[in-house]
Amino acid sequence: MGEIAPKGFLSLVPVIITLLLAFMTKDAIFSLVIGCVIGVVVAGFDPFTGMSKLLQASLGNADFIWVLMIEVAVGIMIAFYLRANVIKGFADWSGDKIKSRRVASGFGWLLGIFIFFSDYFSPLFGGPIARPITDKFKISREMLAYTLDSGSGPICTIIPITSWGVYVSGLLKGHGSITTADEGMAAFIKSVPYNFYGWLAVIVCGLVAFRVIPLFGPMKKAEERALNEGKVLRDGATPLAGEELDNIKPIQGKPTHMFLHLVVPVTMLIVISVGSFFVLGGVKILETFFIVITYQAILLSLGGYFENIRDFMSVVTNGIKSVLPAIFILALAYCINTISKSLGAQQFVIDATQQWMNSLLLPSITFFAGACISFFTGTSWGTYALLVPLSLPIAFNLSGGEVSTIVLVTIGSIMGGGVFGDHCSPLSDTTCLSSFGAASDHMDHVITQLPFALVCAGASILLYLLLGAIL
Repeated sequence: MGEIAPKGFLSLVPVIITLLLAFMTKDAIFSLVIGCVIGVVVAGFDPFTGMSKLLQASLGNADFIWVLMIEVAVGIMIAFYLRANVIKGFADWSGDKIKSRRVASGFGWLLGIFIFFSDYFSPLFGGPIARPITDKFKISREMLAYTLDSGSGPICTIIPITSWGVYVSGLLKGHGSITTADEGMAAFIKSVPYNFYGWLAVIVCGLVAFRVIPLFGPMKKAEERALNEGKVLRDGATPLAGEELDNIKPIQGKPTHMFLHLVVPVTMLIVISVGSFFVLGGVKILETFFIVITYQAILLSLGGYFENIRDFMSVVTNGIKSVLPAIFILALAYCINTISKSLGAQQFVIDATQQWMNSLLLPSITFFAGACISFFTGTSWGTYALLVPLSLPIAFNLSGGEVSTIVLVTIGSIMGGGVFGDHCSPLSDTTCLSSFGAASDHMDHVITQLPFALVCAGASILLYLLLGAIL
């Protein structure tokens, strides 16, 4: 959008209004549109010219197109699953294995733990698989979305074999005694125990899902509604999944081959994704999806699961249409993030907290700053790119240039603070994808998940203060 002079506190106004409207109206798309319009006005543009420039700057880039194509590929994959009747088949099979509401509630969380290598793939794959089971046991879609979300971003920050680890390792290179990406990876691995929010977000979600920790707040009301009234969605909710998937019916008389139609595609997704990490140094998620849907298309076509080319294209088109609600929110989230960054919102938060930095408060303030930036922008990786060059030099100065405990704790606080917003902000792409995977109302997911995220964040700050006092 060109050079825009930093606006100080005004840079936060578009995001603050967006968040307030989102929580008040429970309509994410309306709130994001209003926030974007206010943002371009604050930037000095008229709404029409400004929105045109904002859309081009936000969506005409490789990052958004990559996420967009993942969404499209997932929509097609789910459509093929429905035509092969494997989702119902898996639900029927697992019905004999999952016999309690407690286990059904924790099933989505277990899937997230198992599919740890991608925060995008995990909720998109786990949601459609777990949904028939959670619906059967009257588990609210809000609870399913929460378990999917906690198995995406947070789990990626505490397991090194992900693209997150590679990305952060590159950011750490060149600071203090870290001179190579390999040394950055070693420091990242050693910092994992100090990523308190990442651990708490994953563990608390599992304990909540399996009913070890009692429910409270909006989530308790959602679960009581689902159990007592049989409503997995509240009245008036707008599931973040199109109704087009309901139009995809299995071909009568065609058998469901669970191994060929479900086990093989899932195995391909996992093996190729994880394999690409070790061979190429990065998880090739989009390429893996393309390989898998190509396999599905060929297998189903040869097996006679499409009546003709028109029927094939109808299934594919309905799959793509089903992801449009999620794409709209993602696109607007990219727009609000772009305008906020252009106005200087991230730098304003950093400048406001930087003066408080010292050895006692460094980990807790770093976490707090990261949590604020990531929540208001919805991006964890962008938060890491800002905080690493800010907080790490201070940590190395305190450690005498060595990778000591204070450095590792600071890296852990950066990871946890950055993933906080990625985990629970309505502007976050993975929060949106979790709503889509669970077919939940997006703001219902945010509102029910946020209290648990805030508890974990509060506990993390206390732990960092305690650790800072010891160090």
